[in-house]
Amino acid sequence: MPSAKPVPAANHLLAGLPQTDRKRFLAGCETVELAFAEVLAEPGERMQHVYFPTASFISLVSPIDGRPGLEVGLVGDEGMLGISLALGVNVSPVHAVVQGAGPALRMDAERFCRELEQNHALQQELQRYVYVVLTQLAQTAACARFHVVGARLARWLLMTQDRAHSNEFHVTHEFLAYMLGVRRVGVTKAATALQKQKLISYSRGNITILDSGGLKAAACGCYAVDKATYVRMMA
Repeated sequence: MPSAKPVPAANHLLAGLPQTDRKRFLAGCETVELAFAEVLAEPGERMQHVYFPTASFISLVSPIDGRPGLEVGLVGDEGMLGISLALGVNVSPVHAVVQGAGPALRMDAERFCRELEQNHALQQELQRYVYVVLTQLAQTAACARFHVVGARLARWLLMTQDRAHSNEFHVTHEFLAYMLGVRRVGVTKAATALQKQKLISYSRGNITILDSGGLKAAACGCYAVDKATYVRMMA
């Protein structure tokens, strides 16, 4: 009797599950289309769903003292939104907003918790992912404190490229300033410097990465550390 074909999962976190567990989990998911700037979670509010991006990505922002806040993470097809549920906490610690529109797999939070209780492979996968997220959060905090805006911008562009799976994406200076937690003039200066080095082109919010290798050289070491941590724990 021929063996069954593997169940595809365009989300790498779910793709790491054994076939039987993956098939059962995917049966409880629905495909949704995430819209740019759509808010999926707010700090302190109950999580209604978990999301596994497939061709979209989500910005995780931590607000402080009534200010717009600082981006502390990006979630694309390498991860999920709603990891706090894996720790037994049903409220969101961050403001989650769609930065790259596209499809994602969504599951009701209550069903996700039931699946987690029954699925040992999923538990193990998410335990490793929690470690990755905690490590990346710590790296981001250190990066924001010690690294210059230009290096941080290069890192952010590379992270976005990885999740957009494209050299081209749309983002305004105002949004970049919001994400990096700096004044708009600082982002303008840093983006201009990257353009002069012919690493990117930027016009009316449209960014094209021209030289990924050069951009990696311009970025702080946090980008490479984040990628290495994910590969080491999740590959």
